[in-house]
Amino acid sequence: MVSKTPPPPPPPPLRGDDEAPSLSDKETTEGKNSGPRKRPVKTRYILWAAALAATVALLINFTLAGSSREQVTYTNFLTMVEASSVTEAKYNNNNGGIDFSTAAGDFRTTGPNPLPDADHELIAAATKLEFATPQPNFFASIFPLLLPVMLLIGFFVWMQRRAQGQMGSIMSVGRSKAKTYTTERPGTTFDDVAGYDGVKKEITEIVEFLKHPAPFAQIGARIPKGVLLVGPPGTGKTLIAKAVAGEAGVPFLSVTGSDFMEMFVGVGASRVRDLFESARKMNKAIIFIDEIDSIGRKRGTGVGGGHDEREQTLNQMLAEMDGFETTEGVVMMAATNRPDTLDPALLRPGRFDRQVVVPLPELADRKLILAVHLKGKRTQKDLNIDLIARGATGMSGADLANLVNEAALFAVRRGRDQINGSDFDAARDRVILGIERLTVAQSPEHLERTAYHEAGHALCAAVQNNHDPVHKVTIIPTGMALGVTMTLPTEDRHTLDKAEAEARMTMAMGGRVAESMVFDEFSSGAANDLVQATNIARLMVTEWGMSAVVGPMSLADGGPVFLGADMMQSKNYSPDTAKLVDDEVRRILNEAEAHCRDLLTEHRKGLDLVARALLEHETISGDEVERLVKLAQDEPNVASASETVGASR
Repeated sequence: MVSKTPPPPPPPPLRGDDEAPSLSDKETTEGKNSGPRKRPVKTRYILWAAALAATVALLINFTLAGSSREQVTYTNFLTMVEASSVTEAKYNNNNGGIDFSTAAGDFRTTGPNPLPDADHELIAAATKLEFATPQPNFFASIFPLLLPVMLLIGFFVWMQRRAQGQMGSIMSVGRSKAKTYTTERPGTTFDDVAGYDGVKKEITEIVEFLKHPAPFAQIGARIPKGVLLVGPPGTGKTLIAKAVAGEAGVPFLSVTGSDFMEMFVGVGASRVRDLFESARKMNKAIIFIDEIDSIGRKRGTGVGGGHDEREQTLNQMLAEMDGFETTEGVVMMAATNRPDTLDPALLRPGRFDRQVVVPLPELADRKLILAVHLKGKRTQKDLNIDLIARGATGMSGADLANLVNEAALFAVRRGRDQINGSDFDAARDRVILGIERLTVAQSPEHLERTAYHEAGHALCAAVQNNHDPVHKVTIIPTGMALGVTMTLPTEDRHTLDKAEAEARMTMAMGGRVAESMVFDEFSSGAANDLVQATNIARLMVTEWGMSAVVGPMSLADGGPVFLGADMMQSKNYSPDTAKLVDDEVRRILNEAEAHCRDLLTEHRKGLDLVARALLEHETISGDEVERLVKLAQDEPNVASASETVGASR
């Protein structure tokens, strides 16, 4: 039984359906009016056609060489000769064939070779007999000898061409794999990026420099050589980079960091050189490297040192970024969600001068993004986008796109032709918590334990003023949990004060304490709750400075994340301090558990009502939880929750 306040979901891109079609480098450099080119006639096609024609001619020759005469036996032929029916006959000295004619037609037979004297005299006396020795066709006689030679020659030619193709691919392995996006077709602009006004304002200078570089040159100002977009995955960093290219109207060369890595030594550095050379030929261009951390990691880190090929690629990129002037009109942009892993030489002034943070969208931004993804979808007219955006805290653009799609799928499953708010509620639960496992069978005892566990969480969240309000409580197995208590914040929150942190720990302890009060024992269902509470308590002591015993001291381990780089580093505090931290964390958790027990003891009647309502209805809303708790306070003698819940429904 895992019940908790669900963590923010992983973030997705703003939009991914507005990518400009890619063109090859050849298509980019050629003009639109260059006209179609005539394709050269391939010599190998002519040779194949000639060989086919020769084969057809040979088959025709063999076919025509055959006789259309009717075949008879040699005995019948002699009978016809004795009856004086044969007028003339021609004997083939090569194969013993006899072509003869009668009044009834032309026939053919095969006799002995050579012809016996008796038969020769008989035939010669009765008919006009001729002997012939036909010469074979020269082409037909030499073709069987030439055929193996031709096959051998063709095989060697094929092997030679194959080897040349492999050599050509090997020689071109060092060329850049960047995709080029031009302005010949509709591209992405800032209008395609919903929200993020602060990010757009930050990078507007890049657009102005590429459009109108003269004012910058006159005053002596230089534009940043590189702009690094930093943010969680899926926040639209690539889309924003394309929007910069679309607004500026310059070519956009897009490549990922993994495209520089190959099995051959030196390929990464060669591709870096080719990439920057292609950008210089375009006069004005934007080079965009996605996931630059794959080649820009700190050098000399990890067990046994860094990857030599990757480091040489990074060295070449650093040299190229120093090699082009800001007046060339080439701007480099990159995106990463791990800026702490990048090499310091890559982030110094003169290379990536500016870092632009692309955070998770705020409430206002989420409304705009939802409006973009809802275009073209049939929704109810009274759909409350504000409520949906408020319930999507922590979601990025891709998460919101997935949320809208899941809501549409739920509407189809339920047989509706429009998307309503209940579909979005189900979609949010599906995205955050997981799918409902309706096939999980629980005994009545375990189901009652789950109900009291979730009721303890819900009651602690409902009666504390510093906690987010309860949105929904269910004992239907969802995802990996047997029950879930979901809370939703009323507004976006970027900081957490001490009272709020203590309220969250108290709420996390609610399920465990409720089980101990009702059943006089603990279960493994509170495992994840203890993990959450312990993490909050440790952050309060080591990073947030909320412990009077430890004081205003940060004990966070913010060292390198590479395997091996932190193995040789010791903790930045002594063993005595570590024991002090553990004791303080234990004290905070014990106080949170004691506070939770006091709350549940005070509202024990409300705990019973919420648990019974869950057993009867499986899922109840946050408003019903608050009403049941208030009902237990106002009417202590109430015994059942079914009537009140049914009335509210």
